[in-house]
Amino acid sequence: MTTNRKIEHLALCATEDVESGKTGFDDIRFIHNALPEVSKATVDVTAQFLGRRFDSPVFIAGMTGGHTETIRVNAALAEAAEQLNIGIGVGSQRAAIEHPEQVDSFSIVRERAPSAFVVANVGALQVKEYDSETIDRLIDMVEADALAIHLNFLQEAIQKEGDTNAEGCLEAIESVAKSIRIPVIAKETGAGISKEVAGELEMAGVSAVDVGGTGGTSWARVEAYRAQDNPMIERLGALYENWGIPSAVSVVEASRLPVIATGGIRNGLHVAKSTALGASLCGMGLPLLKPALQGPKEVTSEIRAVVEELKVAMFLTGCRTLTDLKTRPLIITGETRQVLQQRGFNLMKLQAGR
Repeated sequence: MTTNRKIEHLALCATEDVESGKTGFDDIRFIHNALPEVSKATVDVTAQFLGRRFDSPVFIAGMTGGHTETIRVNAALAEAAEQLNIGIGVGSQRAAIEHPEQVDSFSIVRERAPSAFVVANVGALQVKEYDSETIDRLIDMVEADALAIHLNFLQEAIQKEGDTNAEGCLEAIESVAKSIRIPVIAKETGAGISKEVAGELEMAGVSAVDVGGTGGTSWARVEAYRAQDNPMIERLGALYENWGIPSAVSVVEASRLPVIATGGIRNGLHVAKSTALGASLCGMGLPLLKPALQGPKEVTSEIRAVVEELKVAMFLTGCRTLTDLKTRPLIITGETRQVLQQRGFNLMKLQAGR
């Protein structure tokens, strides 16, 4: 069942309109610098995250694995990550634990990206059930540099096979974070992370968060597509497809920890805005799926285009480094401004540059 679900998800994301909600990035603008006093040729997009250096802040978000037909997708993504010296995640490895014959669909990532920063992936619901040996198997499967524990309770609430017993997940996350040899990243999958939850995760020993806010792939919508013979699932999917915290807001909410901004990151300007709001890396998933179905060259080409867009944003704001972006003034308007104000954030500090 798990392996079939993986290929269904991949097919739907590749062929259907699965995006929904607002990212909040349209409400964020930079102040143009008419005299930038930098050379675009020397703009440095080098990023730092969890003690590692990357040639750009673009991170290949964990998307797939767990079915033989996903091997070529992960292989293409991994080859691009290796060539570009960026990080890469894998999809949930639960399928490989339940079906060991699917291990190759995940281990291919380390095989094709021997020196890349690779992030393993397991659900919080599975962490409650797995013993330490199983967690070690997940890590060893991809020779992981970090472990993402994903929080996908919106999807579980809509999914026809969903598990909605979230009791004990924080305790399980804390146990793993304090016992394994690599950092733990808490990863949302489309509904965002609040400042309150970020605080709980920090206390639990989590090293970073992947905010996964609204505006990108809506897993409520994906599950509704999967269950078109089930009127109740379709109804729930339609009602909750926009549920959550916009990605731009969630970056600010969770910034007490190192942040990977995900959820509707579609271009280099989104990367620049996320960085200015406090993100260390910016994860892209859906925009790289169709290129990955073609091959590593197409993935590499798309990421390079995004990096070029980022460099233009940095040039036009007079930034030599990504750290400079965090000091540039912003204009914050609309719903994003209203939400941040109601949530008690210091807009003067955000708008003036940190």
